[in-house]
Amino acid sequence: MNTQFKKGALELCVLSQLAQGDKYGYELTERISGEMSIASGTLYPILRKLKDDNHVTTYLVESESGPARKYYRLTDGGRKYQRDVKAEWERFTASVNRLIAKTPEISKEQETPKEPAAVVKNNVRD
Repeated sequence: MNTQFKKGALELCVLSQLAQGDKYGYELTERISGEMSIASGTLYPILRKLKDDNHVTTYLVESESGPARKYYRLTDGGRKYQRDVKAEWERFTASVNRLIAKTPEISKEQETPKEPAAVVKNNVRD
């Protein structure tokens, strides 16, 4: 998948997962990487920014199988932000879909554009 596509969508994916309920970082990574390929540390800068912007809060939960887990929870402002970003995303993707729907399918034979034929003008005297 195109890296630029992912960069634009990951914050919304994180917000939308948290809108479904509190999650810890590894859990978010597992859920999102089940749909698209992401590197293991990709989400933590996004989570840090969301926390700095007061869209999420964190809390620790003791784990029976290791160290305590840091859970992320949307704030009320974070819930509003998620709705706003989702609405903006839907408008954006609808616009893109309208534009690309008007593009004809290109066959293998048409992949390499050919130079247009030279236009020959008659020399006409005034």
